[in-house]
Parts: sequence; C-alpha cells; structure tokens
Amino acid sequence: MNGKMIWRTVCLFCVAVILLSADAWARGGKNKAVKLSTPQKWELVWMDDFGYDGFLDTTKWSKIPRGTADWNNYMSAREDLYQVKDGCLILHGIENDRPEADTARYLTGGVWTKDKFSVKYGKIEIRARLGEAVGAWPAFWMLAQDEKYGPYPKNGEVDIMEHLNYDKVVYQTIHSHYTLNLKQDTPQRYTTAEIDRQGYNTYGVEFYPDKVVFLVNGVPTLTYPKTDTELEGQFPFDQAYYLLLDMQLGGGWVGAVDPATLPVKMEIDWVKVWKPCKKGKAMRGNYSEAWSDVR
Repeated sequence: MNGKMIWRTVCLFCVAVILLSADAWARGGKNKAVKLSTPQKWELVWMDDFGYDGFLDTTKWSKIPRGTADWNNYMSAREDLYQVKDGCLILHGIENDRPEADTARYLTGGVWTKDKFSVKYGKIEIRARLGEAVGAWPAFWMLAQDEKYGPYPKNGEVDIMEHLNYDKVVYQTIHSHYTLNLKQDTPQRYTTAEIDRQGYNTYGVEFYPDKVVFLVNGVPTLTYPKTDTELEGQFPFDQAYYLLLDMQLGGGWVGAVDPATLPVKMEIDWVKVWKPCKKGKAMRGNYSEAWSDVR
C-alpha cells in the first residue's frame, strides 16, 4: 500500500469515529441528557423597557409582599422605594427613617410577575446596573407559577443573577429538591461570572425541555441538563415560571448590613422574554408545548 492510500485510509477512519461519536451523543445514554437542537431564532413575546416616568405598570408587575425569609423580610410597598425614571425601573434599599410607621430596620423594593405572566420554554434577559453596599443582595430569579410537584423546593428555583456586597462576580444557581434536600451536586448546579461592576450588564436564562442555560452579556456561563437518574426531582423545570426582581439587604449568605453604605439602588433598563420561533429549521427540538405556557 503506497503512502497516499495509507493517508486516505487514516482520514476515512477518523471521519467514521467522529460520526459514530456524534450519533452516540445525540441518542444519549444512561446518566446523559438527550441533546436537542438549540433554536437559532427567537420571537419576542413580552417586555418592559420602562419607557414611561412615574408609577410601575401594574398590569405587568406587583410589589413583593414582606415575608420571613432573608430575601423578603425587609420588603415594603413604600412608594419611594420604587421609581420609573429615565427609562429604568429603580429599586431602592434604605435604612428605615420612619420607624413609627414600620418597625423594620431596613426597607427594600422588589417586584414580581406572579399571577400576571409566566413562561415555560423560552429565553429571559434583564439589562441592569447593580448597586453596591455592605449587605446588598440584588437578585433576578424565577419560581414556579403553579407548583406542579408540591411545596418548595420540589418545583425548583432558578437564580438568574445574585450579587453580594462589592463582589466582582455574580452568582447563577439551580435549586431543587434534588440539590437541596438530596444534596446532589452533579450535574454542576451553580457558577460565577465576572461583570462590569460600575456599568450595565445583561443577565439571562434559557429554558428547554432538556436543559437550563445561564448567560451573562449574551455568553453562556452554565448549562444544567436533565439527566437519567432514579433520584427524585432532578429536573422540575418542565413548567411555567414567574420572574422576581428585588433589591435585598442582609441575611445569612450576604452578611450583616452596614447602614453607613446605604442607601443603595438597582437600575433595571429592560426585561425581555422570547420563545423559540415556530417556523423554519430552528424548531428541530421538541418545543411544541411552549406556546401555550407564555401567558
């Protein structure tokens, strides 16, 4: 066999190996997610660019009520914690200067789309500039609208962005019964991503039937796949989720608040939600259920 024939044989063998590997990945196997096509085109279905001054658009948003958890124990409906100005929604965190009206040490503003808008499979992005203070904990995240699998954390939680204090990074995390109660860390469920601390950044997540993909400034940072496992609750993300945007203060994770570094504010430029295009080759994945779940 001459040199040219040997070289041609080697090339054909390499091509065959690559094709077989690709086919095996596409078909999937035990402990692997089945790979679906990612849509290359998206259709905008919901947005708020805050192009109005004055009051919050209550057809889209509600103020988050106070609760007992670290993230919502300072939530308040006080009007000066919420501004729509110069094309931004501004959420404030302050030391309470009216203790006669509210006994909480600090007050924060937060909004959600609960019972007004939720999305199953699609892409969500938020462009914002985050405020910084000792004990500041701004966050964008999502919870299940209808709680298909029971009480928290069985329906999962998707933390699109959390920022602590003066960190140079943001945190992006998956929570569920599988990760919290069963304490499973495989597949990887969280990551950090560097941001421009002084400027605007865009934070995003994409929901698919087989995976959740996090993004910062349009760049994927982490993919959390659906896997083949006998353990309960590994991938509850096959249902509609609503959005929460909140300026949080203090707690066991972020630490104590230094009132000397307050007030703090978060400026949200826009929020946009897309669904995969219905037409064309972009729809090669199984997204047939998505359309009725954007509401």
